[in-house]
Amino acid sequence: MRDGTIVVAGASLAALRGAEALRANGFAGRLILVGDEPHLPYDRPPLSKHVLTGEIAPDATTLPGVGTVEAEWRLGVAARGLDRAGRALVLADGARIPFDRLLIATGARARPWPKPGEARLAGVHTLRSRDDAASLATTLATVRKRVLILGAGFIGCEVASSILALGLPVTVVDPAQSPLAQALGGVVGGFMAGRMEVAGVDLRLGTQVTHLEGDGAVRGARLDDGATIEADCVVVALGAVRNTDWLAGSGLQADEGGLSCDSACRALDEAGRPVPDIFAAGDVARVPYWLDGGRPVALEHWGNAVAQAAHAARAMLDGPEAAGAYAELPAFWSSQFGLNIKSLGLTEGADAVAIVQGSPRAGRFLAVYGRAGRTIAAVSVDAGRWLPAYEGPIRDGAPFPPITGGADQPDPDPVPPGLPAREAA
Repeated sequence: MRDGTIVVAGASLAALRGAEALRANGFAGRLILVGDEPHLPYDRPPLSKHVLTGEIAPDATTLPGVGTVEAEWRLGVAARGLDRAGRALVLADGARIPFDRLLIATGARARPWPKPGEARLAGVHTLRSRDDAASLATTLATVRKRVLILGAGFIGCEVASSILALGLPVTVVDPAQSPLAQALGGVVGGFMAGRMEVAGVDLRLGTQVTHLEGDGAVRGARLDDGATIEADCVVVALGAVRNTDWLAGSGLQADEGGLSCDSACRALDEAGRPVPDIFAAGDVARVPYWLDGGRPVALEHWGNAVAQAAHAARAMLDGPEAAGAYAELPAFWSSQFGLNIKSLGLTEGADAVAIVQGSPRAGRFLAVYGRAGRTIAAVSVDAGRWLPAYEGPIRDGAPFPPITGGADQPDPDPVPPGLPAREAA
């Protein structure tokens, strides 16, 4: 079906690439993209890096291809409801947009500080949108004391790296025993902790902020160990919440962890049945992960948004059978503290990790993760040239560790990865 009306709820990376894929695959009907922000689709990775350091202006992050896709844009108005029976998207201004098929790409938002009064203090920021980055950059120009970052995940660590580049003192607080523990575990995270401290980060691990202090503007924070930190800027980096609130009452299987989909990216109803005219892609989509028994996974990866949007577009036009099951290998990258970190696969659930190339002492290495004797993921730190060799073993579930005996390899010695326990499905 290549005519009719397709509406895309969302106007970011997945939405744009989905629209492009629809047109490239012959969709000739009406195409409407709806976004809650007033901006055309833009690139998010620079927001925590080059935008904060002033190397790139916030309005210079617009994604290429925006001006060439044949579509109607409804920007600055959010989706507020879904009338499945009437096949219409309901907007915050009361407007209704009828559709024949719907692609949901509403993404995610930053998880706020849980105490609203403290979250409203001047100088308290989250970082997800272009406007967030512009606002934080403005505050950083006025910092006189210290920047406090709540959370040592990828966003928290990237922001810390950027703030140090500006010459500002920064403290990072996280209840885990290492930075990046949720994604990479304590072995690789322990290496990153050392790199961050050498760079000048005041790293407070195994503790957390109980409340923020200030009267109108933030002045600091109190930790659960009784310590206090003076800071006139706080960045809340506590993860993301998928934008599914607007789907309440729609009968779709959605919560703050994402919108559940089948392997063709079709949305599932509350009974677990695929809905034939509604699809999802990007951060909001919770899709079966083919390398882990079909466990539903929602990913916040740039490459996943692009590949999943293209897959959903094909399924919308040619049908789920023709598109087949979504089987992209998760991959992401991060640049921080002078290091380039890349990953293939998903580390979640790993019970062992081995350094198979280089060494943390040398500052460049590749770690491979295993579960139940099979290879499931690989992470490189300033060693990206070694990473492609592990794509095949990860896809095939090769014995762990999969590649040994190379001339430049250490003798792999698998150890527990220090990852948090996986939640029950």
